[in-house]
Amino acid sequence: MENQNQDTYRFQVNLSGMINILSNHLYSSPKVFLRELLQNGIDAITARQAYSPADYEGKIHVEVSGTSTGATLLVEDNGIGLDEAEIHEFLAMIGQSSKRGEDFLSTNTSFIGRFGIGLLSCFMVSDDIVMVTQSAKGGPALEWRGKPDGTYTIRKLEGAHAPGTKVFLRCKEGAEAYFEENNLQEGLFHYGALLPYPIELVSDRNTRLINPQSPPWVKDPQLARKHRDEVLAFGKQVLGEEFRDFIPLHTASGRTGGIAFILPHAVNLNAKRNHRVYLKHMLVSEAASNILPDWAFFVKCLIWTDELQPTASREHFYENAQLELVREELGNAIREELMRMAEYDPDRLQSIISLHALSMKALAVEDSSFYSIIHEWLPFESTYGRKTLGELKQQSPLYFTATLDEYRQITHVASAQSMLVVNGGYIYDAELLSRLPLIDPDVQTERLLPEEVSLSFTDITPQERLNYYESVRLADSVLQKFRCQVQLRRFKPEEIPVLYTLSEESAQWRVMEATKEVSTDALASVLGSLGASLKETAYATLYFNLNNPVIERAFHQANQKMLPSIVEMLYCNALMMGHYPMNRQEMALLNQGIIQFIDWGLTANQATGGDE
Repeated sequence: MENQNQDTYRFQVNLSGMINILSNHLYSSPKVFLRELLQNGIDAITARQAYSPADYEGKIHVEVSGTSTGATLLVEDNGIGLDEAEIHEFLAMIGQSSKRGEDFLSTNTSFIGRFGIGLLSCFMVSDDIVMVTQSAKGGPALEWRGKPDGTYTIRKLEGAHAPGTKVFLRCKEGAEAYFEENNLQEGLFHYGALLPYPIELVSDRNTRLINPQSPPWVKDPQLARKHRDEVLAFGKQVLGEEFRDFIPLHTASGRTGGIAFILPHAVNLNAKRNHRVYLKHMLVSEAASNILPDWAFFVKCLIWTDELQPTASREHFYENAQLELVREELGNAIREELMRMAEYDPDRLQSIISLHALSMKALAVEDSSFYSIIHEWLPFESTYGRKTLGELKQQSPLYFTATLDEYRQITHVASAQSMLVVNGGYIYDAELLSRLPLIDPDVQTERLLPEEVSLSFTDITPQERLNYYESVRLADSVLQKFRCQVQLRRFKPEEIPVLYTLSEESAQWRVMEATKEVSTDALASVLGSLGASLKETAYATLYFNLNNPVIERAFHQANQKMLPSIVEMLYCNALMMGHYPMNRQEMALLNQGIIQFIDWGLTANQATGGDE
């Protein structure tokens, strides 16, 4: 039951505050007032076409006169116009749209503007908005004057006026740049390059057509292949880059299409994905990042649609089921074109892959059928140099490492022994290599661990084992505190004195120990408990290369006194060569070793008087 003692009030809208919200929060820049005026004009033309379609041709006329704060801008359309009731309803009620319907926002795509706030954006560049309008449905012509304080006046005009609307703006202080002729021309083309109605810009100096007639490939992107030079030139004009190739985009409904220009330079996986999207051929977003799948970061697109729902600022689209469907279909168009190239134009595909291998690998991980078709062109780093997978898979089994650190640990040793190992440490590489047998059963791939490279080492002779027994035992005891065992071998290249390898258990234990150093006492205690089970088996191996003159000299019995320090320094050197992060104890060991060798050098220098 309604309470008879309560009062009801209506929200009050501070228009100057609303304008501040528009300029500083809703819109990305005051220059969008041009887009809003164009949108209102296009929507008025669309409405008039539905009202009186016979022999009607829509057009927009833009005229600027004067300079600086004395500049005046006129934007005129020959659309349906407004009567007095519509003015009160649509220009005085924020949030009311002239494009009505019970569920207009989700069902009606005939119009661009939908929120009834577009004209307010003009207050960002002008303190006065004057609109003269004549409804095509009849009635007198009307003059509407709006002020940023929220007041407006309406005056009936005498005489005959052609149907349509004229908007007059006088430049306010600080907005002079937006009324300059060159900026107007650039802004009108920026937003209206694909509009199907002519936009004419008139100034004191000249008259120019902003948007030439839409090319046929806008209606049917598949025709773009027959207009290659024209499409590439248009891409350069609109996107500002020199492109050499492109892929037409389309959806099953035909309501979304576009051109995906292939970037002429390699891009990072985290690079911004800035695509231009046109709604009803009006630019809505120049930085749409969610219109294509994540793997398609090697293209920059022009996309036009009439089936996506814009946000209130009309600079982005709502993330909904329709956008998800369009994104999937546009991704399929790119995927199908690449697969078509594999069959009919492999040189073209190979050129794209060589420049954008990361994107191709991202797609191959997602789509096994695509991977099976293009896998032979995918490049990988290996101990034989940078090779395509088609070249590498001739070796069976094909060995690969799962991490970059693993590859760095073994690359020199494997290369010196002519052992083919592929670096799977980069994103997607290990996954693609492990899945290669699924698409080519004749190929076997196998992950290679650093300790497995030691299988190709040459063992020392029984006499050498006897000669170096005491030295190896001493070196082994020195490194026990680091849970590292010593092995004496011969291997290539001779330049590498030592090689440090980790078992899976010792790698886990090492990570836990490093984490404990920077953890709280409570967490360190937990990690200590977890690491206890690994401690017994968590042993690394340090291989000493007897082919290296440093090792041969260090393990000589005459140098037993210096051997512990030499072993410790070689251990630290092996860690650095393998790109292992060193813990505090190992850093202290390195510093102590350097000081020890300096002291030995100074002592020897004093003993000989500097003669040796």
